[in-house]
Amino acid sequence: MAPALSILIPVVDYDCSQLVSDLLQKGDEEGVRMEIILGDDHSERTETQVMLAGLGQRPGVRVLGSGVRLGRARNRNRMAEAAQGEWLLFADCDAAVPEAFSLRTYLDAGLQAPVVCGGLRHPSENPCPEATLRYKYERKADQRRNAVFRREHPHDQLSTFSLLVQRAVFMSIRFDEACQEYGYEDTLFGIELQRRGVPVLHIDNPLLHMGLEPNAVFLRKTETALCTLRHIEDKMQGHSRLLATVAKLRRLHLAPLVRLSWRCTRRLLRANLLSAHPSLTVFNAYKLGCYLCQR
Repeated sequence: MAPALSILIPVVDYDCSQLVSDLLQKGDEEGVRMEIILGDDHSERTETQVMLAGLGQRPGVRVLGSGVRLGRARNRNRMAEAAQGEWLLFADCDAAVPEAFSLRTYLDAGLQAPVVCGGLRHPSENPCPEATLRYKYERKADQRRNAVFRREHPHDQLSTFSLLVQRAVFMSIRFDEACQEYGYEDTLFGIELQRRGVPVLHIDNPLLHMGLEPNAVFLRKTETALCTLRHIEDKMQGHSRLLATVAKLRRLHLAPLVRLSWRCTRRLLRANLLSAHPSLTVFNAYKLGCYLCQR
């Protein structure tokens, strides 16, 4: 009998063994017919390969390897292609399963809409002392991640960190493989859902995000995401607060002044963001200037 649910987890050099065990346990407890597919996107660490080989021996778990780096969107698409379940649950490998999380709640919500977003949360204490910037940023964002807030703009609030999609619906759209690096494949997916009139239901059934990066790593990922945004700027119009600010600055002919200011203060801004007490105001200013200074 085919599984009702396929849980798809992209992996790049991260130990997801506890996540897999907890999800399998949830499935057993709740009587959910399921499979877990791990999409290894060219992990290079030997310990990751050993971990994945072990997980691949567990009943209900499959590992898809790759000899080259596929990127976030392509890796998720190929897992969906291999999935056998009617429903696809996308989850990130650095997630943790809180006690209140329920696979059955997801499937029950699927009776109301073909796309269901459960949300994400962060622990009450920073799990990585070197990740002060990411933790401060995410904890502030958590204030807007409850289902009531997300329902105000349902198609703009998707996150592949924890997202249930009916397989037939997903395969008719898929993630935009122009997003090879960090950022925005979930946003573009939501835009296409909205264009097609596919309803999205937001519920409070979050996974916990544990894989917070040190400040320098998060800053590099942010810069990568800004490059991605530059390449897909036309598709993202009306769906990005940063692009709205950029458009306003250009209308007022202030963009050159912001670029000059950013180039003069870039080192000071980075010093703050790499410190133990980074400012989110500085972070926003850094992102704006960085975007405007891209070629």
